[in-house]
Amino acid sequence: MTGELADIAETLGHALRVADRHTDLYRRTRRARALSVPAEMQWGVLPGQACTGAEFDLYAYWEPSYTSGGHVLDWCATEEELTLVVADGTGPGAPSALVSNLALNAIRNARRAGLDLVGQASLTDQALYGQHRGERPLSALLLSFARATGEVRVVDAGSPTVWRDRGAATERIELERQLPLGMFEDTVYATQRLRVLPGDRLVFVACDRGEPPPGGDAALDRAVRRAIERTRRTSCADTPRALVRELREEPPGGLPDDVLVLCLDWHGRVPAERRAVTDEEHRRLPGPPAV
Repeated sequence: MTGELADIAETLGHALRVADRHTDLYRRTRRARALSVPAEMQWGVLPGQACTGAEFDLYAYWEPSYTSGGHVLDWCATEEELTLVVADGTGPGAPSALVSNLALNAIRNARRAGLDLVGQASLTDQALYGQHRGERPLSALLLSFARATGEVRVVDAGSPTVWRDRGAATERIELERQLPLGMFEDTVYATQRLRVLPGDRLVFVACDRGEPPPGGDAALDRAVRRAIERTRRTSCADTPRALVRELREEPPGGLPDDVLVLCLDWHGRVPAERRAVTDEEHRRLPGPPAV
């Protein structure tokens, strides 16, 4: 029965996706109120708020949803890898929405042309610099997760903060920061490597705070750490919104109005032999009681 319902839900989802191209009905239904023009531009290019697979759950939430246009978020899942891009906001208004739109389309263009993370960062860097001559740089983080092993390649162009919650330990992952995208002409980028383990939770916090002070923003880091620890038992789907709510309750001035939070729970790939055992155990479970 559960499998049949899942098939129905998937079919309905595909039908709605196709119908969405031909009518505004579903987009109007999603909205509680009217969007600003920058937010309309943003909603039109962002991939959505969730992506799930056997190895991971990925959920995002941003504020203000109805007026901001500066959030940058994208992902692509294939059988081999999950590619993820998250960038700091570039401020409110149409200019920021235009920067976000240009950056997202440049990243997608490079990815769909088969370029690796360095190629994606370089092409986006050239597109932004060519348009704005260094006046509208974008701090971004580009990651590629190998779904089979949890190996991660990273290009840190700036970038938003990323935190790892592993067991009872919450820590900020320190990466070698490189120049933001579009700051200078022909910037050369390099990849770094990480690894995620089954049970890891990664939390990305992107906001328009400008250049952080030397040594980082200690007050914001403490607030984010506390918020992640308090929401450790919250489901991945509910964590981004809960984190924003927790951070909003911190002392005034701790978090900008424009913020994007993304939560990635990594489950890892279950070996085929273990998956077969799990399926057999599931089949042996007793059915519902007779009524």
